[in-house]
Parts: sequence; structure tokens; C-alpha cells
Amino acid sequence: MNRRDALKFVGISVATTAVLGNEASLKNDLSNTNGVVPVAKLPKNGKGPRIVVIGGGWSGLSVAKRLKQYVPDADVVMVEQRTSFVSCPISNLWLVGGVELEFLSHSFLDAANNNGYTYFNASVYDIDRKKRTVYTNQGSVDYEYLVIASGIDYDYSRWTKGDATLEYELRTKYPAGFQNHGEHETIKGKIKNFKGGNFILTVPGGNYRCLPAPYERACLIADYMKKNKIKGKVIVMDENPEITIKAKGFHSAFSEMYKDYITYMPGTVIEEFDLKNKKVTTDFGDDISFSDAAFYPRVRGSKLLEIAGIAKDGINKGEANIDQITYQVIGDDRVFCSGDLRPMTFSKSGNTANTEGHNVARSIASRILGTKYIWESPHTRCYSVVALKPARAIFVNTDYKWNDSDKTFTFFNAATMEDWRVKAGVDAGKALIGWGSNLYQDMFYK
Repeated sequence: MNRRDALKFVGISVATTAVLGNEASLKNDLSNTNGVVPVAKLPKNGKGPRIVVIGGGWSGLSVAKRLKQYVPDADVVMVEQRTSFVSCPISNLWLVGGVELEFLSHSFLDAANNNGYTYFNASVYDIDRKKRTVYTNQGSVDYEYLVIASGIDYDYSRWTKGDATLEYELRTKYPAGFQNHGEHETIKGKIKNFKGGNFILTVPGGNYRCLPAPYERACLIADYMKKNKIKGKVIVMDENPEITIKAKGFHSAFSEMYKDYITYMPGTVIEEFDLKNKKVTTDFGDDISFSDAAFYPRVRGSKLLEIAGIAKDGINKGEANIDQITYQVIGDDRVFCSGDLRPMTFSKSGNTANTEGHNVARSIASRILGTKYIWESPHTRCYSVVALKPARAIFVNTDYKWNDSDKTFTFFNAATMEDWRVKAGVDAGKALIGWGSNLYQDMFYK
């Protein structure tokens, strides 16, 4: 079995377990059809070119909606393995009762019906770029243009060094809570049933999904402990030498509100896990016991990048090899990548992915319509709640600017509000709900 076949097999297994719950049946079908499920190809719906969008997250939803607006006669198909959308942004509040699940949950069917595209509930296991065909557990879909917006995968390799059993236990017993709602359900249960002791949260290095979210989560769990008089402490083990964003606001919250409830450990890497005895050993040689934990590893782009042969630096590097302005895959003018799997240094956050999707849609539309494409900066507006009742938040608001000398993006017109103590902090706590509602409106409704 070569690398590509191995990756296909992983994709098939995950898709079957998560969506169909019938692994044996699908494998039997695949064994008789050279890996292609014997289902008729998805019929075309529209006179224009078919554009397939893989992934129904904040970026994929934005791309699909805008493509139908920019190219009305296009046949836009969004392929998504989940049956319903539950937002990762704002989910930290849900963990501690700050919002209802209904606020985070939305219908993919409604999004497609409201905006005129097709929602295809299926899991992708292969992409043939020569044939321009996407293979799923529900059949194949041909395309004229393809957008891969399949998000992140976790990269446990620095911790596990190839130990598959350890990775499985970390994923299932101590999930990170930054990929799917099932992980959030598990973490919410951990918080609700926490009786005391150390609750470890880790912050990965690199450009991970939602830079401030681990620190926000630490504040909200500490707030829960404090209000419920639980004799516990949140241990924040941060691979980075300093809080990565909104440091002033988080540090003041840690020291003023949660002095007895949060221990912040910068520049700390876990070297060894003893899950049986609930203990970790850091690179400083410290052994730290815990009652519970949510271990957030480094992230990488979806493995679909490798399956499709468009990973930037080869196998297991996890970034899309794309033009950073047009989002087009290098060497393939029919494939584009959007969202958290792209290589740019933009924040891997909901607002960024949403506005970035507008760019990708315009880039593809310009090719189809023969018009000029003009890049616009993605926008990041990110609220972090540091306390509930009343909700107090800090935020960052920024655009990005291309630096031609080193071919990278930097912050542009950046502004922050980091004083949660003042009225603006309470106002920001209230504004968060309106911000989320506006973005849900942008993705799901006309």
C-alpha cells in the first residue's frame, strides 16, 4: 500500500464511521469497485460550470453563497459530511452555559435552499484532478472548478512520536475541542462533573486555530470553578513564550480575577504523558498531575491536501500549495483552497475564514466571467470573553497587508480593546452575540 492508498483508506474509514456507521458494508462495496462507491454521479443542476466546494465551515459556506451571487447560472455543490452545522467560534461560552446550543446550530439545508446551491451530505475520500472528479462515500461528483475548504486536522506527532495508542487515547479521552461539536460535548461534561484538582489546558505552537480561544477557555473554566466554589486550578501550558494575542487583557484577567484559579506556564512543552496515573512531564522536567484535561496539539491542514497532491511541502506538512493572492493551487488553475488549510499567516478564525471566502469566490468568478480580480484583505474581528454575568470581553479588530519584500502578510489597521474592567468590556460582551448573529446571517440566509 503506497502513501496515497493509505491516506485514501484512512479517509474511507473515518467517513464510514462518522457518517454511515456501517464500515463493513462500505468496504465491501469498495472492494468490488476499485475504490469507487457504485452510486450514480451527482446530476448537474444549472447551465453554467459546476463548482464543487468541499467543506461547510465558515469559509466553505461563504464561498458557496458568494459564488451563486457572482455566477448565478453556476451549479454550485457544497460537499459536507456533517448533517448540521454547530459553530466552533463562541462554543467556549456554551461550555459554561453562556449561550444556548440553538444559537450555535444551523441547517446546511436552509443555507443551500436560501442561497440557491446544492448541499451534498457526504464524506470525501479521494480527488482525481486529472479527471476533475471528487469521490465520496455517496458517489462521485465531477467539477469544472474545485474549492477545498476542509479545515484543519490535529498533528499529535510531536507528542506521540508515532505511538498510535497514545494518540487514540488523547483524541478520545482528552479531546482538544477545536474541530467538531462532539469534542465540545465531551469537554462540557468534564467541566460539569469536575470535582477539583488540576485541569490542564494546552496551547500549541505555530498558527493554530483561533489564537485567543485557549486563553478564553481558561478564563471561563476558572470563572465556573470560582462561582461554584470548586477547589480547582486551570493549568495553562503554553508552547509559546508569551500569550499569542490580547496578552495584556488575558494577563490582567489571570492575575486579578483568577489568581487562585489559573496557573500560566509559558514556553512549556509536554514531553511525556502518563495517562494511567494522570500525569505529564514537561520539557523542564516538571511532573504535573491532573484530574482532567483537554490537550490541544499543533494543527495542520486537512489530509485531503495530500490525497489531492497539493500539500505545500510534501507529505504531512499540511499547508496548501497556493498563490497567496488568488488562492489558486500552483500548477492547477481549476482548484482553489480556502480557510484554515491555507499557508498564509492570517488568523485561523471564523471571521477571517468567512471574509476570505468572499475573496475565493471572486477569484473563481473572475476566471469564469473574464473580469479583473482585485484582492481584498480578509478581516478579523475576534471577541474573547473573560468572565460571565455580566459578560466581559476583550477584542481585536484587524485587516492584513501584503509585504512584498518577504512575501508575507502582516497586520494592518489593527486595533484592540483589552480592558475588560471598563464599560467597553461589558459592551464587548454584549456585542459578541450580535457579531455572531450577523455572521450566521451572512453564511446561512439571503
